[in-house]
Amino acid sequence: MALRKRTFVQGMAAGALGLATGLSRAQAGTPFKIGLLLPMTGPFGSTGRQIENGVRLYMAQFGDKVAGRPVQIILKDDTGLPDITKRLAQELVVNDKVDVLAGFGLTPLALSTAPIASQSKTPMVIMAAATSIITEASPYIIRTSMTLPQVTLGVAEWAPKNGIKKVVSLVTDYGPGIDAEKTFRERFLLNGGQILGELRVPLRNPDYAPFLQKVRDLKPDALFVFVPAGAGTALLKQFAERGLDKAGIKLIGEGSVADDEILNEMGDVALGLVTSHPYSASHNSPANKKFVEAFMKLSKGVRPNFFGVAAYDGMRVIYEAVKATKGTGSGEALVNAMKGQIFESPRGQIYIDAQTRDIVQNVYIRRVERVNGQLYNMEFDVLKDVKDPAKSGK
Repeated sequence: MALRKRTFVQGMAAGALGLATGLSRAQAGTPFKIGLLLPMTGPFGSTGRQIENGVRLYMAQFGDKVAGRPVQIILKDDTGLPDITKRLAQELVVNDKVDVLAGFGLTPLALSTAPIASQSKTPMVIMAAATSIITEASPYIIRTSMTLPQVTLGVAEWAPKNGIKKVVSLVTDYGPGIDAEKTFRERFLLNGGQILGELRVPLRNPDYAPFLQKVRDLKPDALFVFVPAGAGTALLKQFAERGLDKAGIKLIGEGSVADDEILNEMGDVALGLVTSHPYSASHNSPANKKFVEAFMKLSKGVRPNFFGVAAYDGMRVIYEAVKATKGTGSGEALVNAMKGQIFESPRGQIYIDAQTRDIVQNVYIRRVERVNGQLYNMEFDVLKDVKDPAKSGK
């Protein structure tokens, strides 16, 4: 049944958007459209490229059709700016009539789009953004990446048990960084540690040098850090230039600082860095070895990082939901089919919590080591089946 074309007006009632994404798109044999919103250019372009490669790899391995419908990826570069993400999401929903929105490299980008997902009843699969509150912003949001509280727990538990009693924290000043700071503080203090200072650096164009000088003056046992993937090289370089390593200050953090894609570029200063994270390219499982080999072939030698895995798993969640609804499911039916999925990922077993629509996964404690001439995050301990602590009641 053909539906009359409608023009999106910001702030319209939910009914208009619901009609604009009507039933005609769910007919078997018509393309199943996935609107992929990613920062392909700008400072977070590496995140976008990792997610795109994860999506493309899944389709290369499992086909470009699901439940009788050809899968069409409509990729839009939002450059990492929320206003652009929101505008592009509106266009994808109204003009392209996508069945699913996916990607979202940063928290502000996901939050800017959440009202559109709610109004149009379009599932929204988060493949990167990691602030805890994102899944609460719309009942149509599913996450296959992580939350910062979830993954920060690991290093916050490990540090006080391994001789680290006094810490300064340094985080990027936006949602995920604040989540990491809060979680680390609460768990580290609970385990008898002491926080000597908490520093926040700007998200864009950060200069770490003056903050690191403050850290050196405070003389902690360790510096806990959270920075977005890709920013770790600059931080570690300035950490060494300021002589913090020679002053005996250890560096620990949430795993994004030791991003797999750029870890080799960091050099010897990264050796010994202990972080907690849900994925390492060195994860020792048959599924991961197969994934890494295929990803690097597709990406022409670029090592997969966490975002590549989260995108690959996100496509699996989408495909299985389409199969479960026989290719004709509404947005609500698709979301319901995404809830509760449990499967073996390259990072280990994961599942989508049916109540929170958020991911539950292992969190690994890793140390940067040189293996066969290359730097890797080598896992040496694990917290099993970790939920976001804000949602687990713990």
